[in-house]
Amino acid sequence: MKRPELSTLLGTLLILLYPLLIWSAHGRLEPRQLALLLLAIGGVRLLTSRRLSRHVRWTGIAALALAAPALYWNALLPLKLYPVAISIGMLALFGYSLLNPPSMIERLARLRDPELPPFAIAYTRRVTQVWCVFFAANGAIAFATALWASPAVWSMYTGVISYVAMGVLFAGEYLVRLHVRRRHHA
Repeated sequence: MKRPELSTLLGTLLILLYPLLIWSAHGRLEPRQLALLLLAIGGVRLLTSRRLSRHVRWTGIAALALAAPALYWNALLPLKLYPVAISIGMLALFGYSLLNPPSMIERLARLRDPELPPFAIAYTRRVTQVWCVFFAANGAIAFATALWASPAVWSMYTGVISYVAMGVLFAGEYLVRLHVRRRHHA
């Protein structure tokens, strides 16, 4: 398996730590200075997008688009909207795959097993729908915390709770997948 490049790892690490970095620097740095972090994320995402996917390019453009008003108006809100943009992007990606099959989860499953049986295709479609609901809910909560919650609550949700929820969804889906496989192979 090919090892990821340093720029890809750096971009991923910045995105994962972004909410916590914004929260820890809030009150110490002006939003204009914090926007430099979002500019760095956007730059790294755009540099790596040629080797990765259109979605990575989109996240880079979203980062730059949100950094611009933060820089211009010295405002924190655009910086807090980046996790919302990521959720919207993921919802669009997964939702589009439902309208134009194969579904996103089916595509991922076919990387491991190119010959999926019909029950697996139906299952992967359902899992893609579940992820769409997750991204819609996650984006809505991230948006609400960006608008109406303190920076600490926003950071806790976008930097911890949403990742834990995603992990629980991954683990729960894995357990359901084992059950579905057993049921169809029994």
